Amino acid sequence: MPELPEVETTVAGLRSVLEGSVLTRVEPRRADLRFPIPADLRQRLTGARVTGLSRRAKYGLVETDRGDTLIFHLGMSGRWRIDPAEIGAHDHLLLETEGGRLLSLNDPRRFGSLDLVRSDAWADYAPFTRMGPEPLGPDFSADALARALEGKAASIKSALLDQRVVAGLGNIYVCEALNMAGIAPTRPAGRIGRARLILLVEAIRQVLTAAIAAGGSTLRDYARPDGELGYFSKQWRVYGREGESCACGGTIRRRTDGGRSTFYCPKCQK
Repeated sequence: MPELPEVETTVAGLRSVLEGSVLTRVEPRRADLRFPIPADLRQRLTGARVTGLSRRAKYGLVETDRGDTLIFHLGMSGRWRIDPAEIGAHDHLLLETEGGRLLSLNDPRRFGSLDLVRSDAWADYAPFTRMGPEPLGPDFSADALARALEGKAASIKSALLDQRVVAGLGNIYVCEALNMAGIAPTRPAGRIGRARLILLVEAIRQVLTAAIAAGGSTLRDYARPDGELGYFSKQWRVYGREGESCACGGTIRRRTDGGRSTFYCPKCQK
C-alpha cells in the first residue's frame, strides 16, 4: 500500500499539473471503488478551478474555488497517471484541464476511494477525526508520542502502525525507523523511555524525508504520476533484506506479525 512518502510524491506530481487549472472534464467511469463515488462529483467539479493540493496521512486533497475538496486514497494499487497514452479498464476517474492535460486515477484492485467534502469542513471528515499528528508536523514530538503510548502493552511496531498514534506511517517506514533508532519492533510500546523516543521521533522524520526526496518506494503497482518509479528501496536499511547484513554487522531477520512482515536486526535493535 502506498504510504505517506508515496502520497506526498503523488500530490507533488499532481500539483505541477492541476494547481491553478480549471477542470473542463470530470468523468467517473464507475459508480464505486472501495466505497461509492459521490453521485454529484462530476457536477460539482466540472468548471471548478483547483486552488491547492495537500495531504493528510495517506490521503490526498484537491481543493477548488467552489469550496469543495476532492479527497482520494490510493488503496493497495491506485496511482494517478498524467497524460496517459491510452485509457484502460482500470482508469476509473478522468480529469481534463483547460490546458488540455489529462489525468487518470488507475486502480486495478479498486481498494482506493474518492470522496467530496466542503473545504471548510474537511478536518471533520470521518477518517481524519480519529488520526494522530502528522509525523513531519510540529505536533509530533517525543512528549506527544510518550502520551500516546502510555500504558500500551502492544509492541512498538503495532503502535506506530495505529493511525490514532501517528498518521500516515506504514509497514516499510516503521521497520526502517525502528532500525535507525535501535529499537526492537517487539518492545512494549509503553515501556520505552523518553530518551529513546527522542531518537525514534528523529528517525521517523529522517526516514520519511529521505523517502520523499527519493520519490517513495516502489512496491508492486506504485509509480509516481509521471510514470517514474520511486527509488528509496535502494536505501532500505532492513526492509526486504532478510539474511543480509545490517549496517552494524548483524544479520537482518524477518518475522510475521498480524500478517505483515517485520524486518529487523537483533544485534542493534534492543
